[in-house]
Amino acid sequence: MSLSADALRPHAPTSAPGPSRRGVLGTATGAAIALAAGVTGPAGSAAAADLPALGTYDVVVVGSGAAGMTAALTAAKQGLSCVVLEKAPTFGGSAARSGAGIWIPNNPVILAAGVPDTPAKAAAYLAAVVGPDVSADRQQAFLGHGPAMISFVMANSPLRFRWMEGYSDYYPELPGGLPGGRSMEPDQLDGTVLGAELDRLNPPYMAVPAGMVVFSADYKWLTLAAVSAKGAAVATACLARGTRAALLGQKPLTMGQSLAAGLRAGLLAAQVPVWLNTPLTDLYTESGAVTGAVVTRNGAAGLVRARRGVIVGSGGFEHNAAMRAEFQRQPIGTAWTVGAKENTGDGIQAGRRAGAALDLMDDAWWGPAVPLPDEPYFCLAERTLPGGLLVNAAGARFVNEAGPYSDVVHTMYDRDPGAPDIPAWLVVDQNYRNRYLFKDVAPTLPFPDSWYTSGAAYKEWTLDALAGRIGVPAAALRTTVSRFNGLALSGRDTDFHRGDSAYDHYYTDPAVLPNSCLAPLWLPPFHAFRIVPGDLGTKGGLRTDARARVLRPDGTVIPGLYAAGNASAAVMGHSYAGAGSTIGPAMTFGYIAALDIAAG
Repeated sequence: MSLSADALRPHAPTSAPGPSRRGVLGTATGAAIALAAGVTGPAGSAAAADLPALGTYDVVVVGSGAAGMTAALTAAKQGLSCVVLEKAPTFGGSAARSGAGIWIPNNPVILAAGVPDTPAKAAAYLAAVVGPDVSADRQQAFLGHGPAMISFVMANSPLRFRWMEGYSDYYPELPGGLPGGRSMEPDQLDGTVLGAELDRLNPPYMAVPAGMVVFSADYKWLTLAAVSAKGAAVATACLARGTRAALLGQKPLTMGQSLAAGLRAGLLAAQVPVWLNTPLTDLYTESGAVTGAVVTRNGAAGLVRARRGVIVGSGGFEHNAAMRAEFQRQPIGTAWTVGAKENTGDGIQAGRRAGAALDLMDDAWWGPAVPLPDEPYFCLAERTLPGGLLVNAAGARFVNEAGPYSDVVHTMYDRDPGAPDIPAWLVVDQNYRNRYLFKDVAPTLPFPDSWYTSGAAYKEWTLDALAGRIGVPAAALRTTVSRFNGLALSGRDTDFHRGDSAYDHYYTDPAVLPNSCLAPLWLPPFHAFRIVPGDLGTKGGLRTDARARVLRPDGTVIPGLYAAGNASAAVMGHSYAGAGSTIGPAMTFGYIAALDIAAG
């Protein structure tokens, strides 16, 4: 595979706005860090050159997530020597932890499944979703090369994919939007293809129930297994898959586990080394070009040289409290994210010290989360299912609970200081609890005591008592629930339009009429769950062009430096086109970066 001739033709520098106060301060901060590190700038580069040489490769890839491994596989298949440097003791990063939805319009898998997509529809939809935040050439690079990337990955790894039928685009009413969805996910993979390397796969965010093989698309039905014939049938099918795999002696993997394992298997076959426990310390530059990576390996600093280029795919900065405080709105921290714990912005900071511009640093792949005592729980179905509503500190609704999860958190931050929406509260009744799975707790079963002692959950027999426990005005909560119940019975949410979009109905109960995501709260006891702005990772990072090359604030290219995934500013801008808008572009721009290096 190769980039088109037009994509490889030199482009004029991308225009950039003038420096903001934050940008100037950030540059100063980066310079201070650089001086402290002692490995950047002319003198620092000379010092780094004296470090032990750990090897020389055509391409050095930083990070073994979806972006990094796709980039490395592409580079190897272009005949380039390559190494992957991974900070963690495991490979896979946040991708391995995820549900591994992949949003790439017009790819061969969804077209074969009959999805009525076209390039024109996809371009219109992405432009409508992203708006002016991302250049048209970057949008087109993603749309133009995504399908070829998927074909390439299937040809060079054991990965296969399945369409997530019915998982709507997040804004299907916009031009080019598809109510049936464009998202897909990895098919089942036998982990034995990795041999001993399987033990080094980063574990999932939520483990699949023992003895079952579960796809992301199954979860909406497993949530309804107690009240839906289809839900029960899907649960039976998941168990049957698990039983069959056990009888065959397989180690079945799905979702992010399948994606990461499949890419790693491709790298094994291509003989690409992945160095675990090898964090990036800095980028190595010569005459203004990035020509290597300074790392820590076996407890000592060393230099890995790159003849052709370095691709940064090291993830976001969600676990870096100082960076989150610098760039993002309060309240914020590192306790509400489900991103891989090693994601502390190392690649972004190294690029910043090398002169890179940063974009979208205030944003993340947000979603409402319950801050459970062991780790945050990222709410998908729970806030959408009928019989629940979100209220703020004033005891009032403030958002369409079933809307795209990133939009819900954006609304939480755009709050009225007089009635803050952080934390918010998801309020449900016992009828809801009798019908639906919540996280991994089956209907009717009690929640762990730790949920209550930590303040993540409350239960009371009256709304007034519940209001007292969560600190909202009792009369306001009663009024809010009463109005919500009337709207639910009518089937129309005239306040926040819950259920107006096809997307709103994905994680709902089809048996509830006239609106599958609206039902009144009437049966005590009543439950409340603390809701905070969680995320799947940050989405701001190094500014890149349509060829994944990293740019300076003036729009010029930093030679030899590329970025993809959450280490780069997202092609989705401040929005989110559909399930998999993180992983799909991450893989695509990793692919583009490697092809551009090979073509150069």
